[in-house]
Amino acid sequence: MTNLLGRHAIVIGAGIGGLTAAKALSSYFASVTVLERDDLPAAPIARSGTPQARQIHVLLRGGLDALIEFFPESETELERAGAVRVRVGSESRLEMPGFDPFPQRDLGFDYLCMTRPLVEFVLRRFVEQQSNIALRSGCRVTQLVESPDRNAVTGVRYDEANKRSTELAADFVVDASSRGALTLELLDRVGLPRPEETAVGIDLRYATTMFEIPPSAPRDWRAVLHRPDAQNGRGGLLVPVENNRWQVNLTGMHGQLMPENIQEFIAFAKTLRTHTIHDAIKDAVPIGPIHRFGFPSSARRHFERFDSFPDRLLPLSDVICRFNPAFGQGMSVAAQEVGVLKRLIEARALDADPFKRLGQSFFVAIQDFLDTPWTVTESDYIYEKTRGQRPHDFQRRLQLNLALQRVAAEDAAVHKVMSEVTHLVKRASALRDPQIIKRVTALISASA
Repeated sequence: MTNLLGRHAIVIGAGIGGLTAAKALSSYFASVTVLERDDLPAAPIARSGTPQARQIHVLLRGGLDALIEFFPESETELERAGAVRVRVGSESRLEMPGFDPFPQRDLGFDYLCMTRPLVEFVLRRFVEQQSNIALRSGCRVTQLVESPDRNAVTGVRYDEANKRSTELAADFVVDASSRGALTLELLDRVGLPRPEETAVGIDLRYATTMFEIPPSAPRDWRAVLHRPDAQNGRGGLLVPVENNRWQVNLTGMHGQLMPENIQEFIAFAKTLRTHTIHDAIKDAVPIGPIHRFGFPSSARRHFERFDSFPDRLLPLSDVICRFNPAFGQGMSVAAQEVGVLKRLIEARALDADPFKRLGQSFFVAIQDFLDTPWTVTESDYIYEKTRGQRPHDFQRRLQLNLALQRVAAEDAAVHKVMSEVTHLVKRASALRDPQIIKRVTALISASA
């Protein structure tokens, strides 16, 4: 290791963002310690501290590409562990209002379907092979420790499984602890304001269970995405996962009651706009219980507006932005944020203090990676009961988006760009190509 910038870094949380951050930092610090409050299982099973892990989690193509930057063998190892490859466009059936289904065509790239525990398990194995990373489970971080002048973070305090409190020093700390309480409490102590927050209140309810994939499974698709309409707010997602199973997720907006047993689950599927998911699972063999979860609101904390932020601390992932999980963006955005962190550190490697004001630079740099998925999150304003401040141009956005979908349905090239943006392979600006805009505006004018 010839590019060391510090002796010790700490990562709080062993989720996708935390594990990827640990791998990134291992190139610049003599040692990296990952502190995780859960006991980490030695198999791909859900851990107690992440009840939502039993729900469907999607790793979009852009997220998988971001992981490959740090774990070059991750795609191969995920498939070897049971992840299922699905061709975007031709093997995934997209049902959305006005397009049931959207035209199926080969768009030239794949993504992998698997459970979240499998993703974490494979990444943990990679991290455990890194000699200068220590992965410590059963360690609940209780406080970030600030410097005497309160301008920087110098370590953390944590409770071990035996409740013994320990302080651990570090040159750099990443807070990937999900809700961000540690970072917010630090800001309170050092006299800085909490970040402004934009929230989109949706009171999403969802339920997930597994089915054996029957021999009679349809041959014209491997995965189904059923987007809800503004009237009933009910959606569904069916994906193939490891062990020849379908993982099926049903969603309801604004506090709709979700099924508690398999009969109710199948009946709920029948209330969707199409019967694709219902017909697939009605005679399939269910496996395990139904897991339900609630998600009150998407939230974006505007750390990028800070003029001052404690040095040697970096929050990422859900600490900064929580997206509607029905869109499957969280894990992918977390991995992409770590890519931004790596590039910033590389650019500062020769600076006298590479970590001075790194947080502010990071918060600004990730905005391009947040804007595209956040625009999708704002589409939840189609529901009358959604809480929050609708964008002033929301109706115009809806008009443009519908016209874009119509153009994409007719043109495979536009369809591919639209799907690349959906999978976070390209920024939303790719859809502002002059030729695409010309066709979209012409369609709007023709229908006016």
